[in-house]
Amino acid sequence: MKKWWWMALALLGTPAMATDVVTSKTIGLGLANDLAEASVEACRQDGYQVSAVVVDRHGILRTAMRDDLAAKYTLQIAQEKANMTIMSGLKSGQFRQMREDIRQELNHIDGLIVMVGALPIVAGGTTIGAIGVSGAPGGEKDERCAQAALDQFQDRLDFAM
Repeated sequence: MKKWWWMALALLGTPAMATDVVTSKTIGLGLANDLAEASVEACRQDGYQVSAVVVDRHGILRTAMRDDLAAKYTLQIAQEKANMTIMSGLKSGQFRQMREDIRQELNHIDGLIVMVGALPIVAGGTTIGAIGVSGAPGGEKDERCAQAALDQFQDRLDFAM
């Protein structure tokens, strides 16, 4: 009888200790494309040729756009900025300001760069991705272009969940 009681307890406790299926929300390709295009267009209106990259909540590339005259490496830098935002959960510039003490070390990690110009993409209180922009003369200008895109599509983010 004792064996039966312990076995039943073990079986009842199993689901609470492990999760077989995890559901998560992430950015769809349509919104990712629209945000990247809007970022490039916002910078273009200010006279800057940039690249914009959107990654999902895991840092996986969803879309990348390079304006006609943007430098080749702006794509890589934009993605690395976005990855930093995913890693930290903060605007890339905010993280840079807060953690100047480890900036140099983090810049040596493949796929990350601690520079201003990336923002989290939040829908219904959940971070679903990040957008990084590179190519304007200064990360603050890159960030403004990303913010303009987020502002343009805020209604879709507000009602996405």
